[in-house]
Amino acid sequence: MTFNGHKLTFVIFSLLALFLAGCSVMPDNAEKTVRSDPFEDANRAVFAFNLKVDDYALEPAAKVLRKTPPGVQTALRNHVEWASITKTAFNSALQGKIENAAIATLNFAINGLTFGLADLMEGEGKPEYEDFGQTLASAGISEGVYIVAPLLGSHTGRSLVGWGVDFVTNPYGQLTTGLPSSVRTASIPISVTSLRATYFDAINDVKYNSLDPYARAQSAFYQQRDGLLRDNLPASETDDGFESFFE
Repeated sequence: MTFNGHKLTFVIFSLLALFLAGCSVMPDNAEKTVRSDPFEDANRAVFAFNLKVDDYALEPAAKVLRKTPPGVQTALRNHVEWASITKTAFNSALQGKIENAAIATLNFAINGLTFGLADLMEGEGKPEYEDFGQTLASAGISEGVYIVAPLLGSHTGRSLVGWGVDFVTNPYGQLTTGLPSSVRTASIPISVTSLRATYFDAINDVKYNSLDPYARAQSAFYQQRDGLLRDNLPASETDDGFESFFE
């Protein structure tokens, strides 16, 4: 398979999208998750690099998007959610969550009539998010150590492997091959910018209002990830993992 310019663009902006996940919403009374971080020095260096990418690319683009009409922003958010739903369908099926897989497939098919820009299933059942990292957890694979990857942001070893599998197996690219290449290429940076705009205040709070943005982003990642894994892991692996988070 030729790795052409479109595929390279897809990889780059997909990595940037994953970086956003590392700066998830952090509540004011958040707690710090205690986990293994043997590569902290290297992780902090990569985290600083990722913040520079955000400073010079993602945050400025998000500021521009936030000035567009609310209807435009909603349509883009709908598209981002729609484009990722095939991953949920695939991993739900692998985990034996047939009802969730069916709901995800139906949502993708119906909202595909508008390329995901309009939520034609509003008010109907929505699938629970699933990814291959959750599938691995369901299979008993341990989470591994904390890793901050360039552009991808916060991960555990398990979630990073899961991201790679999801990226390779995601059928979204194949399902949109009938669209002009310019449209498919443009949809990728637009999706990333939409994600950054959606979490604009939360990410900026981590960047600018934290004594230690690295520790706060790490804690936010683990809290978000533990929430996603509640029905994939034994209770003992997700309970009692917190201590008071510093101001």
